[in-house]
Amino acid sequence: MAAETITVYVDGKPVSVSPHDSAAAAALHAGVGYTRTSPASGEKRAPYCMMGVCFECLLVIDGVPSCQACMVRVRPGMRIERQLGVQELS
Repeated sequence: MAAETITVYVDGKPVSVSPHDSAAAAALHAGVGYTRTSPASGEKRAPYCMMGVCFECLLVIDGVPSCQACMVRVRPGMRIERQLGVQELS
């Protein structure tokens, strides 16, 4: 039996993932290389701990910036975008 998958969009690219994955895992699965840049130095960053401690996984999810993506479960059609530079909190 094939495993169930859903489609999310990472930087506009459709990606098939498990419905149990986090948004951070989906971004890593998409192969983007890095998921955000540091607001201070511009250094490329990526998810590290995957358990909500390090805050390296901040992404824009469905238009909302600074989401702690390792703590957000994917849902069909979710839009996940890299967070580049300083973001305004909504």
